[in-house]
This record gives sequence, structure tokens and C-alpha cells, in this order.
Amino acid sequence: MSLEKLKGLNSHIEIKNIDSGEFNKYGRIIDEFDFTNLIKYMERNTKIPEEGNLYRASVIDMERDGIRDKLAQIFYGEMPIQIGFCNGKNSTLNGMEYHKGSEINVAVTDMILLLGRVQDIEDNTYESHKVEAFFIPRGAAIEVYQTTLHFAPCKTRREGFKCIVILPRETNTPLNNQREALGKEGELLFMRNKWLLVHQSRKLLIDKGAHVGILGDNIEIRID
Repeated sequence: MSLEKLKGLNSHIEIKNIDSGEFNKYGRIIDEFDFTNLIKYMERNTKIPEEGNLYRASVIDMERDGIRDKLAQIFYGEMPIQIGFCNGKNSTLNGMEYHKGSEINVAVTDMILLLGRVQDIEDNTYESHKVEAFFIPRGAAIEVYQTTLHFAPCKTRREGFKCIVILPRETNTPLNNQREALGKEGELLFMRNKWLLVHQSRKLLIDKGAHVGILGDNIEIRID
């Protein structure tokens, strides 16, 4: 679906381009690496689930691509990384997370990201009206800064979306220990290197221990 049509269907939130200056506070476009092989792998070997989202933090076949070593050395300063994906049919905000370290997203299909700023978290809550929406065209790669709140992409077509996700190694994997007296920020720690606030409507995540901290509407991106 074209960006103009998406804008017409979503008068409740402005959908912006990633090449606009308004994206600069959240991240940047990556054009110094070639993700073609990973995109082709995703197109051939991964599917969009019938419902919800499917996330894989680390996919061995994707990490065998030579770009992993280049990214680990140059982009992440020789830190170990993981390459995985998130495919799905999501259309709503649901929650906002952040990591300590940048995330790389590569759009295998067109998709929309709903973004916010860590600095706008107050007393472990975040008001959803502060969210900004950005259209990520197929083939585009972006860096999402560690100070950027984000969550799963939103689809722009009924079939769903596919997105490559690259992060510091072991991000989004289970915690070793139960959360105990970790301070105010510790209340948001949900998985390794994953601090998460969710909307009160996301019972599945709440039942798993996610902190209810998104105030206001659970923003939806409409495609019809």
C-alpha cells in the first residue's frame, strides 16, 4: 500500500518518512552495508504467521552471512551480535521497549515503526500520544538508537510484514535471575537487555510479568 493511502486511512496519527529530519532523533538510515543476501534469505526461508508475530533473536543460517563479521567489527565496535527476524501481522502499539545498544532493522517488506523517546518515560509510564509513526520502505536499513522506544513493526498490507533484527548478542533472551530490588528501572526489565512497558490491553505480556506503563490509546495503524 502506498504511503499516501496509508496517510489517508490514518488521520489520527501522522505517518512520516525516515528521510525526514524528524527521524533524526530516533535513528538514521544505514547505507554503508549491503543486506541483499539477508533479505533474499528472509524472502525464501521465512513465513509470516497466521496470527500475531513470530520473533527469532538468532538464526544460525543468517549469521553465517559475511555481513555479520563486518557489522560486529565496524558497526558494533567488535562486540558480539545476533541476527534474527520479526515477522507478523501486528497493527497496534501494544508496548514500548528499549535496549542498551543500537538495533538495526532491515525492512524486507514495507512496514511502519511507532517510536518514542526514553527521556519521555516518567515514573515508569509513557503517554502514547507522544508516539511518532515512520514508514520504512522495503529494502531500507535503519539504526534505531538505544534512546529510542520501539516495539514490533506494524503491517502496511493484509499479508503482514517481515523485518530483519540485529542486536548485541543475547538481547531478548531469558533472564538468568528473577528481578529483585533492581531499582526503579529494574521494574521494566523483561528479558536480557530489554526494558519494556506495555499497554493495559496486552494481557498475554502482563501475565508474563511485563510492566503496565503505556498510558492512553493503544495506537492502531489502519490498512482498510
